[in-house]
Amino acid sequence: MRQEIDGGYLWSPVREASGARSSFYDNMRRAAPGDLVLSYAAGKVGRLGIVSDYAISAPKPEEFGTIGIYWSATGWLLPVQWLDADLAVRPKELIGRLAPLLPTKHSPIQPQSGNGNQKAYLAEVDRKVVDLILAAARLPAVDRLAKPTSPAADFATTLDDVVERNIQRDTSLDETVREQLVRARRGQGLFRKRVLDCEPICRITGLETPNLLIASHIKPWRACGTPAERLDGANGLMLAPHADFLFDRGLLGFESDGRPMFSSQLTDADADKLGLHVVQRPPPTPLHNDSQGYLNHHRINVFIP
Repeated sequence: MRQEIDGGYLWSPVREASGARSSFYDNMRRAAPGDLVLSYAAGKVGRLGIVSDYAISAPKPEEFGTIGIYWSATGWLLPVQWLDADLAVRPKELIGRLAPLLPTKHSPIQPQSGNGNQKAYLAEVDRKVVDLILAAARLPAVDRLAKPTSPAADFATTLDDVVERNIQRDTSLDETVREQLVRARRGQGLFRKRVLDCEPICRITGLETPNLLIASHIKPWRACGTPAERLDGANGLMLAPHADFLFDRGLLGFESDGRPMFSSQLTDADADKLGLHVVQRPPPTPLHNDSQGYLNHHRINVFIP
C-alpha cells in the first residue's frame, strides 16, 4: 500500500502463483480512466484514487523489494492519482450498512465480520459502497470531488528508464550487447535491422519507406525477460508512427492471421481522423510462427478489448 500510494499506481501479477486466473487481477485490465479506487489496508480504507489511464504490461516495481517474492516478474500496472485526504474509515464499524452493498462473489470484505478477504486485490463494488465510505469520512459525494487536472504520469517511460539503468549496470553482459539492448528500446540498431528483415511493410497503412516506419516491439521492451527477446526480430513490427502509438497503447492489435483488431476504447471518430477506416491496407498475411508467442502476450497483456 505504501509503495503504491507514493508511486501513484496499482500493480498486480497477471495470474496467481499457481497459474490460475484471478478476477481481482483481471479487474486491472477492466479498469478505465475515471474509475474510482478505494485503498484498503490494515483494517481501514485510507485513500481514494482516480484511475488516470489503462493498465500497461510492466515488471514488478523495484520498490516492492521482497514483497510478493513468489509473484511473476511481469504483471499489470494501473496508473492512479491518489487524492490527499486520509479517509481512515474502518469497514467493521459500518458492516451493518456495508454488508448488503457488497458483491456476493469476489467481495473485498467479508460481509459477516468486516475483515478483508485475503486474496482480494482489485474488486468491483457498487457506487453506493463508495458513497457510504465517503460519507463516513465526512467527505463530499463522488460527483462533487475535484478531479485531478495534471496529466497521467508516463509510467511506460519511467519503467523503461529503470530497465535501461539496470541493463547499463549489468556487467554480465558484453558492452556491445548492452548498447544494442538500449538502442532496441528506441527501435534502433540490430533490433530494427532484424525486424525489417521479417516485416518490411506497415500492416496498417501499407507504408514501406523505411525512414517513415518505427520498429515496434510486440512484447513490450520493458516486459521482455531476456536480451534475446529484446533483440529478436520476430518480436517486432514495422509500423507507421500513429500505428506504433496505437499498438504500444493497446488500442491496436493483430490476430494470428494478421488481421488488425481495434480496441473498443478507440472511438470511430478518432479512428476516422487517423484515417484508419479509409486507408488502403495491404491484404492480411499470417505473422511468422516465431512471432506468435509474442503476439499472444500482446493480445493478453497489452491489447484493450
